Amino acid sequence: MSLSRIAVTGVRNLQPVTLSPSPRINILYGANGSGKTSLLEAIHLLGLARSFRSNRLQPVIQYEQPACTIFGQVALSGGGQCSLGISRDRQGEFQIRIDGQNARSTAQLAEALPLQLINPDSFRLLEGAPKIRRQFLDWGVFHVEPRFLSAWQRLQKALRQRNSWLRHGTLDAASQAAWDRELCLASDEIDRYRRAYIQALKPVFERTLADLVELESLSLSYYRGWDKDRELSEVLVTSLPRDQQIGHTQAGPQRADLRLRSGVHSAADILSRGQQKLVVCALRIAQGHLVNQAKRGQCIYLVDDLPSELDDQHRKALCRLLEELDCQVFITCVDHEFLRDGWRMDTPVSMFHVEHGCITQTFDHRE
Repeated sequence: MSLSRIAVTGVRNLQPVTLSPSPRINILYGANGSGKTSLLEAIHLLGLARSFRSNRLQPVIQYEQPACTIFGQVALSGGGQCSLGISRDRQGEFQIRIDGQNARSTAQLAEALPLQLINPDSFRLLEGAPKIRRQFLDWGVFHVEPRFLSAWQRLQKALRQRNSWLRHGTLDAASQAAWDRELCLASDEIDRYRRAYIQALKPVFERTLADLVELESLSLSYYRGWDKDRELSEVLVTSLPRDQQIGHTQAGPQRADLRLRSGVHSAADILSRGQQKLVVCALRIAQGHLVNQAKRGQCIYLVDDLPSELDDQHRKALCRLLEELDCQVFITCVDHEFLRDGWRMDTPVSMFHVEHGCITQTFDHRE
């Protein structure tokens, strides 16, 4: 799977542009503020209908433009093409088109265009809130377990009902018991999928990390969101007074977390910035391997400012791992000299110069 064509209009400082990227490695280089990251942002919008740089749409949509629009032509790994399009306006409304038909949800986009992002904010995966790590975990489970989405939707519905009852007390005893039962069933199903995924992810992550850096004491574990030795139904009963006091459900898969530790300490407290970046890269590359095993298509990787905080040895090691995934990669950098070497001669590499929002395809770095 790869984007064979991208058309972008109305995104930040980018001039309207249509590109035909390489199915493998694409390097976007230019000065800071030239628009390199904006192209990655546009691809992210195409795959997830949201930006990775801002929770607000106003900065994303170009000044005096009513909306931003991105189209993509996806070359499928089994042959054939899939066309994607998304338009978002300043009021937050969006329209999604897949093969000429209106799509019902952003989950359909995510299914059609699996994206992995590695950028300077990737540190948040280690040092940020558990929600960020749950999103990382659930992205992987969503792409390898087809039943996950329906279980997650059931969980969200049951949680909304229970939390509303905790705040307002509007459910009778029978209804309350029914929603608690549904919450427990959905929670157990999600926990099974997550545990199976982590079991598959850990050895791939450990092998990938070993290719990047030696961190023998680093461990990855999974906390499901409630006591591992007790049933959720029991936990809900014992925590009910506290839940009623604060107005929401404290235990359950909505409180799950991934825990990365170096010895007895949190990895975020011990590792350097460079080491943290390598750990996050290893996690995201390991996810790509699992998605490749589960699906015929591959992830598309968006790597923003790859050279920063990595020395030449680690840059080359990371490029080698990305290349071994045999997938499409978009990499931004200020000076493309940092990325001249490290690719096999038979790997297609396209170079794009970005200046004042204009993107121009230049030359293969080996010519």
